[in-house]
Amino acid sequence: MTLRIFEDLEEARRTVLRRRDVLILDEVPEPVQEGIRRLFGPGVTPDEATAEILGDVRRRGDDALRDWTARLDGITLEDFEVARDVWDRAQGSLPGDLTAVMELAAQRIRRFHEQQPLPSWETTDMGGTLGHRATPLARVGIYVPGGTAPLPSSLLMTAIPARVAGVEEVIVCTPPGDGGRVPAATLASARLAGVDWVFRVGGAQAIGAMAYGTESVPRVDKIAGAGGLFTTLAKRQVYGQVGLDGLFGPTETVVVADDSANPAWVAADLLAQAEHDVLATAILLTPSRELAEAVQAEVTRQSAPLARCDLVEAALAGQGGIVLTPDLAGAVELADAFAPEHLCLSVRDPAAWAERIRNAGGLFLGEHSFEVLGDYVAGPSHIMPTGGTARFASPVSVLDFVKLTNIIALDVQTALRLCDGAARVAAAESLTAHAAAARARRGEGDGGDGEQSEG
Repeated sequence: MTLRIFEDLEEARRTVLRRRDVLILDEVPEPVQEGIRRLFGPGVTPDEATAEILGDVRRRGDDALRDWTARLDGITLEDFEVARDVWDRAQGSLPGDLTAVMELAAQRIRRFHEQQPLPSWETTDMGGTLGHRATPLARVGIYVPGGTAPLPSSLLMTAIPARVAGVEEVIVCTPPGDGGRVPAATLASARLAGVDWVFRVGGAQAIGAMAYGTESVPRVDKIAGAGGLFTTLAKRQVYGQVGLDGLFGPTETVVVADDSANPAWVAADLLAQAEHDVLATAILLTPSRELAEAVQAEVTRQSAPLARCDLVEAALAGQGGIVLTPDLAGAVELADAFAPEHLCLSVRDPAAWAERIRNAGGLFLGEHSFEVLGDYVAGPSHIMPTGGTARFASPVSVLDFVKLTNIIALDVQTALRLCDGAARVAAAESLTAHAAAARARRGEGDGGDGEQSEG
């Protein structure tokens, strides 16, 4: 396996650094096309297939969940909720060292999110009282991927911030594994995070169940968590029926490194990202040719024994690369323009270069703050914006699980002083009832004599 080195910046911009909308598929991968043809017939797009599943779940509830789980996952289920005694047995079946690490991760995630202030505030400087009230959501649904690599860490990274925010009820949907079972580590994570229910249902049908509610799965106020293509398409289609934390595409890491970086460590970080799936992105930006060639050699050496070597090779061939830049400033500028989910600064003075970064989901400063620690035990949530959406979006935090209510409690004098202005704007908008409502208050303030200002 060889990771390509790009010497031509324009070529790199046209290829490995070119952003693609993963939800607008110009070329649907053949395995996906074949699955759609088999289940839905020829000529059906992923969006259309997703809409059919969601519509069926909305109409038929649990019966649709059973049918789609059988058709898509090959598993026949009578019920979907995982009983509490199964959670208990699952946690007891884990190796003690794994349980200890998961408890450490949960502790650090909780402690980090407890530091995040909720934006409730009031001011009396504008006449009366104005402010924001932050109210926790009543019920949140969390999607936890299954597929080729079940991710109990994603449950911790999403459910714990929801609990810290004060969400009353947290439910989890996750695909059933072998024999219809949910992996023991996922159930142990649910216990550590204080989840209320776990349902063994995945894919677009799980998103539909949480958005619309079924006989078994309660409707939620917001859905959080990443997933695959059909899960993400389903989230996009139910938006408006339910809140969303974001639309997450394939995972991505950009490493910016200078000649002080350890090439073996840089290569290991790129490979760790690439093993997620064939659409994962792993890119090194560096002005050092010597480092680039050393990392290239390390990627070849380290990839051979990996359990998911074929998947890693496909990801690196499709979205991986090493880009040579004229200088370190150019590398940082390219990284910021790419706006990656994870941006790792493996440079001599990472804090100084971090000041130049505006766009990144997570900023990892220095070689000892590497991305894999962020995946599991550092503390911040690893659910971060992908696909360049770090230009405007943020990682999951407690703010995702509260809503803001404007508080308007003006004193009488301030209200009367503002009435004429409100009436004037309303008149300019041809909203005469609005203007009349404002002038009516002003009339009461003038003693109700009916003489109104035209102001």
